[in-house]
Amino acid sequence: MESQISIANAQLDAEELEFLKSQTGIQDEGALSVHISKIGSRAVNEVFRYGCILNSVFAKFKISRLPAYPDVLELGRTREKAILLDIGCCFGHDLRKVVADGFPINNVVASDLHPEFWVLGHEIFQSTVETFPAGFVPGDALDPDFILPRKPFLQLSDVTTERPDLHALKSLTPLQGHVSVIHASAFFHLFDQTQQQILGERLGSLLSPLPGSVIFGVHRALLDGPGILTNIREEQVFCHSPESWKNLWDGGIFPLGTVKVEADLVPRMRDGKQQWTMRWSVTRI
Repeated sequence: MESQISIANAQLDAEELEFLKSQTGIQDEGALSVHISKIGSRAVNEVFRYGCILNSVFAKFKISRLPAYPDVLELGRTREKAILLDIGCCFGHDLRKVVADGFPINNVVASDLHPEFWVLGHEIFQSTVETFPAGFVPGDALDPDFILPRKPFLQLSDVTTERPDLHALKSLTPLQGHVSVIHASAFFHLFDQTQQQILGERLGSLLSPLPGSVIFGVHRALLDGPGILTNIREEQVFCHSPESWKNLWDGGIFPLGTVKVEADLVPRMRDGKQQWTMRWSVTRI
């Protein structure tokens, strides 16, 4: 049976609503709701039934509500040609927000397993590749042909490749050692424990060794973890606690003491049950 999505369920605040109005050009709230809900319904019925679309939270801000966000915008202003990668970008809502807030559009690139979501994102925001010329690279982050397995770069002199053209990418491997900011929200909790380790290693290889370079995001978590949760599709998913998440990155993916890992839990109620999301960042020292 097909699902019908309603962004009314997302309980958008005034800032989120105004952003959608400004980005879509649709000022009438009723028409805006119908427009976005219709495309969200197509996404879950024709592409994939991700929880963030099923419960309509794809229309809410994630990236700009994270503690690391001001530092990300500062990198966009002060570091020449700083690259921002939005991995698991879905419709590109967060990428559009960071561009609207000043990160140069010529320096951003998005990636998702399902390129159909990116196309639907243009429909949602009534844009084209000409009016929103961000780079986009479809692919599977676990595929070694998409991101070549290697350890993170520890110093800038180890990065021997040139900064790639973000619109000519066929994989993310050419970005290794060149990305200043990686945003990965509602992403890691889609994978099991081993896959999360591999994903961390792959993203770590993309990160620039320059101090201040950061990987950050938000996803489902446990107060006392790690452990298993059941998601909206009734699937068993692996979730970290802040402590286990810090251990994964500092001394795991990166050599101990070379990154600063911050993670905090935010409580939320869903279907009468207490849940937790974790806001986190991994920053090069």
